[in-house]
Amino acid sequence: MTANEKTQPLLVADHVSRTFHLEGEEVHAVRDISLTINRGQFVAIVGRSGSGKTTLLNLLAGLDTPSTGQVRFEGRDVADMGEKEMTELRRHSIGIVFQSSGLLPLLSAFDNVELSLRIAGVGARERYERAEEVLDLVGLLPRARHRPFELSGGEQQRVAIARAVAMRPSVILADEPTGELDSANAESIFGLFSQMAGAEEMAIVTTTHDQTLLDMAQEVHVIGDGLIVESGTVGSDGAISTGSPIATPGEAAPATRAAASSASESSQPAVDDSIFRRPD
Repeated sequence: MTANEKTQPLLVADHVSRTFHLEGEEVHAVRDISLTINRGQFVAIVGRSGSGKTTLLNLLAGLDTPSTGQVRFEGRDVADMGEKEMTELRRHSIGIVFQSSGLLPLLSAFDNVELSLRIAGVGARERYERAEEVLDLVGLLPRARHRPFELSGGEQQRVAIARAVAMRPSVILADEPTGELDSANAESIFGLFSQMAGAEEMAIVTTTHDQTLLDMAQEVHVIGDGLIVESGTVGSDGAISTGSPIATPGEAAPATRAAASSASESSQPAVDDSIFRRPD
């Protein structure tokens, strides 16, 4: 990676809007959102159901095309990329975790992870070792040979996260990844996300309502009615320091969250950051 690549923003949404036309009605799912994601940044996007969070993630992932504005990855407009280039981008540079795990039901947890590596062209021995590494990372190596129906909802989501990080992507885009996790597993997974952001400068962008994640995120954006209505950063004490609301006149900015819990945070297990490093 060149010095210029390290300093330029990784992912940029530049005045992005997305409008759907449904039975003669216009639905403005995302409205004029600008967002910059840098390497190693852990960003949470918060909002109620239907606020536009998932649509925004789909635009950032290149799964959908903005009606107006641009999404740029490493300085390039995603809309200008061909289908083959976009496929390579998603295979190697963008890891996606959906609300539903999206696992192939007839494959084991190991095979679901290994398949993504096989598609990306990774050699057999490296595929085997890497699949075991990431499953161990999310605490599921003992259940690697179980198929999805033999796993709990939380375990299925952890396999999906292992699959997303297997290629050591530049950015992870996660849509409500703690929806099926209990509090202990959620804390463990986002402790892992935090370690990944620091160890490999991997950007993490996630939608969430989870209090634990907000405490770990470096930056929080509140979205409502398709607009980013308030943004803030998370201090070392876990408290969010917000800027001025940016909702349009007459629109109330929703509260970001309650005050940080006074309970002390559980310590996170150390993670060997060498497993996140890309080969030279």
